Amino acid sequence: MAYEVAAPKYVRLAQTLQGRIEDGTYPPGTLVPSENQLVQAFGMSRPTVVRALELLKRDGWLESRQGYGTIVRGRPEVIEQKDQRGRDALERDESSSSGRLVQVDRVPIPPRVASILGVPNRGKVLVRRLLIEDEGEPVELASSYFPADLLDGTGLADSAPLAEGLRAHLESRKRVRFDHVTERVSARLPSKEEAELLALPKGEPVLSVLVVACDVSGQALQVMDVLLPGDRQELEDTYRLG
Repeated sequence: MAYEVAAPKYVRLAQTLQGRIEDGTYPPGTLVPSENQLVQAFGMSRPTVVRALELLKRDGWLESRQGYGTIVRGRPEVIEQKDQRGRDALERDESSSSGRLVQVDRVPIPPRVASILGVPNRGKVLVRRLLIEDEGEPVELASSYFPADLLDGTGLADSAPLAEGLRAHLESRKRVRFDHVTERVSARLPSKEEAELLALPKGEPVLSVLVVACDVSGQALQVMDVLLPGDRQELEDTYRLG
């Protein structure tokens, strides 16, 4: 049995601050809020805030300047080429993508998704499954799961493709705001249905990018499982040695 372990508080705070740097809330060259302001804004202890800031400094997002404070450096150059399939999938316009909706239905929730959304393991949840193709060949299968309380007043349960990204659709209709995204990458064997949709031979593994999109409080608004055929993908990442 696989267990999901929540990231430490300081990591979640660092992810939130990083997201605000990326979306322009904290522009490059500006001062980040003080430790006291962050403690009050997020209800976290000072040691947690300090560790989060140190993590962002280590990775190149922030810089301390004596007598001035901690300033935003912006997105580190070494991260610019990191594959961000999860973020791209959240922003994708279903109606204009090179793919097709293959399923919009209530299904038994996968255990690892249930633990994130707080749904009982035997419960059902809405899934929107989009198959992306390149010149007729399937190259990606993105399955999006949503909490039940976000469905009313949206078109998520409609079988027609949305003419906007899932994030934009939810933010405009439910007064929620996506604040940060966590991606968990792993390799696994696909289900029979997943293998058929991706035209995979028996026993061929897939790369799974589990994308968890949360609001500022850490509440999951959407969980997306992006499956990539292992024999058709080349992922590259560059990182800093500290």
